[in-house]
Amino acid sequence: MIPFSVLDLSPILQGSDAAQSFRNSLDLAQHAERWGYQRYWLAEHHGMPGIASAATSVLMGYVAGGTSSIRVGAGGVMLPNHSPLVIAEQFGTLESLYPGRIDLGLGRAPGSDQITARALRRNLATDADEFPRDVVELMNYFSAESQSPVRAVPGQGLDIPIWILGSSLFGAELAAMLGLPYAFASHFAPQQMMQAIALYRARFRPSARLAKPYVMLGFNVFAADSDEEAAFRATSMQQAFVNLRSGRPARLPPPLADYPNLVGPAERALLDSVLSCAAIGSPRTVRASLEAFIERTGADELMITSQIFEHSARLRSYELTSGIFSSAA
Repeated sequence: MIPFSVLDLSPILQGSDAAQSFRNSLDLAQHAERWGYQRYWLAEHHGMPGIASAATSVLMGYVAGGTSSIRVGAGGVMLPNHSPLVIAEQFGTLESLYPGRIDLGLGRAPGSDQITARALRRNLATDADEFPRDVVELMNYFSAESQSPVRAVPGQGLDIPIWILGSSLFGAELAAMLGLPYAFASHFAPQQMMQAIALYRARFRPSARLAKPYVMLGFNVFAADSDEEAAFRATSMQQAFVNLRSGRPARLPPPLADYPNLVGPAERALLDSVLSCAAIGSPRTVRASLEAFIERTGADELMITSQIFEHSARLRSYELTSGIFSSAA
């Protein structure tokens, strides 16, 4: 089976705080390393009560320092929020500390609401349009042959894999043009997934970084020892998603029995959409869903996210999922 990786939003639970979220993230990363996951990515979000990974590169350093072999990355850094030079220095520092283990995924969304985006000093009218230029500028800072009078120290000459992230066709086209690997956010925005994959593969231009297209897809997994328990565990993520899309972002709530049948038709439609890229159930059920998804998409790698309230149950979900890919190796 293809490689599996972990996407962690470092969720802040109801009744808990960010410090505990960070401890949970490190513990999950250490387990994921032992279970054979390929990489462990953290995502940049701002102003979200239920997400603790705002200072993504700082949290990456914490996770990388507490592990020894798993790749640690950003899935991603929202580049328009930052100077490309600052990101080059931050990731040059991480790569210097943890050589051969750092990934840099780049997105163009703010990772926040518009008011928070302005507080990040984003120019919302122009920043997204400058994203391709910023990606090229950042890649140039890492190049050993850079002719720029500005140098990233550390950073210049370091071989840090760069990925383009996306949830629409824009990122697919940019990744193809630059010859970079592409990660699609199908775990929360699956609507254009198949179009984006086809566009990326059709227009891909080989580069010094990548000879052929490489697609990683986000996928929700809620695995438990029974289908019934898994369905119960999945309701925390379902509540959080509905709250977010309804303009009420909050900390990750505890599970609520039969939640999908307690919401209205609009909320149910939201859940049906996001859960089109999800596996909920026992290992047998999850395996069937994963195999069907891989067959349908031709994914080269899956990025597994499991927004489960109880930390031990979250660990169990990733452990059961690891048994699926390790038994197929």
